[in-house]
Amino acid sequence: MEEPTYILACVSAALVSAVWLLKTWRHNRQLNPIPAVGASGIWGYYTGGLRYMLHAPEMVQEGCTLYPGKAFRVPRLFRWDFIVSGKTLIDEVASAPESILSALEGNKDSLKVDITIGPEILNHAYHIDVLRTTLTRNLAKCFPDIRDEISCAFDDVLALDGAEWKSVPALSTIMSVVARSTNRLFVGLPICRNDDYLKLMVRYTIDVVIMAQVINLMPAPLQPILGPFISPRSRGIRKGTTHLGPLIEHRIAQEKAFGRDWPGKPNDFISWLLDSAQGSERTVPDIVVRILTTNMAAIHTTSSVFTHVLFDLTSHPEYMPALREEAERVVQELGWTKTALGRMYRLDSFLRESQRMHDNGPVTMTRKVMDPAGFTFSDGTVVPAGSFINATSRVEHFSPANYEDPDDFDGFRFSKLREEREQNEGQAVFNKHMVTTSVEHLSFGHRTHVCPGRFLAAMQLKAMLAHIVINYDVRSATDGVRPPDDVFGIVAVPNRKAKIGFRKRL
Repeated sequence: MEEPTYILACVSAALVSAVWLLKTWRHNRQLNPIPAVGASGIWGYYTGGLRYMLHAPEMVQEGCTLYPGKAFRVPRLFRWDFIVSGKTLIDEVASAPESILSALEGNKDSLKVDITIGPEILNHAYHIDVLRTTLTRNLAKCFPDIRDEISCAFDDVLALDGAEWKSVPALSTIMSVVARSTNRLFVGLPICRNDDYLKLMVRYTIDVVIMAQVINLMPAPLQPILGPFISPRSRGIRKGTTHLGPLIEHRIAQEKAFGRDWPGKPNDFISWLLDSAQGSERTVPDIVVRILTTNMAAIHTTSSVFTHVLFDLTSHPEYMPALREEAERVVQELGWTKTALGRMYRLDSFLRESQRMHDNGPVTMTRKVMDPAGFTFSDGTVVPAGSFINATSRVEHFSPANYEDPDDFDGFRFSKLREEREQNEGQAVFNKHMVTTSVEHLSFGHRTHVCPGRFLAAMQLKAMLAHIVINYDVRSATDGVRPPDDVFGIVAVPNRKAKIGFRKRL
């Protein structure tokens, strides 16, 4: 680029950024009726934004303590985020229609989806409907394959020899098992065992999240200009096409030659996507993008949840005998089936309690206000159009109003409630399964945009936990000590360096 042109570009970018900052400052002045945490004045706003990057859980807790059951705002580097707590306001966020409070636009902003992944994901999100309907309906039929892959993956990844203990990195080990079992359902054999393919699926999510955070550090006017240069989109599609292109093209050709229900058609996620895709969506790049995106949602979330479960199991080994007894008894009676998993009430309770205590961060259910008039809560609080609203999760999960002794891990908290219900005839239907959502349990969201893949996730998690308690002994690196979470901003993940000891069950 010639020097005059370069100077002109820099001056133009500076002017655009200055205008945008002035607009942001004026917008901030309109928000004074809603209390702020960690900011006072324009200097405090930016220092507060830096503090939120490092201490988000503490700032959210501070806001909930100062303004219980109300809305408050916290500073980000280039905007305010609004946070609500309490059953009433959280339920109002969860119940609002997409046209008023948009989850798609909220996720689009946090992950910069149009830049890092691609606009087609938002323009027609039919893959979400496939997850919610077709995939969920087929879980029982597909469970034998998923169960087989879980068993084979643990054998391959752990590679245990004899009855000796082996220490392995917990998160990466579980991620390998989850990636294989998920893709056994998504793309089938042999691709689900291809190391290069699995590395792509795991790495793509990390790249999207990291690059989205980098792009979010840029002033808004510069994001669509500079963002594409660091986006993982092109590389992800290119590498994904290498693995999946021939398979997708074969499926399309078979359908053209023999009709939609062609002989030997696999019952997997690719087939379900092609059944729902229309027109230009029935192309290799579009299907590859949706496979990449769905793996993003499935692999890392499920891996994080199960790693937390392992840390809870090894730091509370007293639960192992009862979990093992239940799993063995039910499998002996019903075999390795989805129905059997549904009868493992203690496992379900243990998983739900682990989720309650160890979520993905202090807030959830990010929504963008789409109504030009803003969003008005029942207490009269008005959040302006274009703003982002989040609901507290950790505060609700640890509220004494919602749970008895909320700071204590009680692995059978919910199965005991089930037993009490069964002893009291006429009591309401039990509604505290792992997949059940409520304003007190937001691990899978709630109401309008509840996680569409939660039934698959729950089935995988139960099958993995049952497999481990039946086949292995496990222990923590230090007896009774749970590794601390890794926290950055509003994201909390299991300790990435912590190890777990495995040995074949004696």
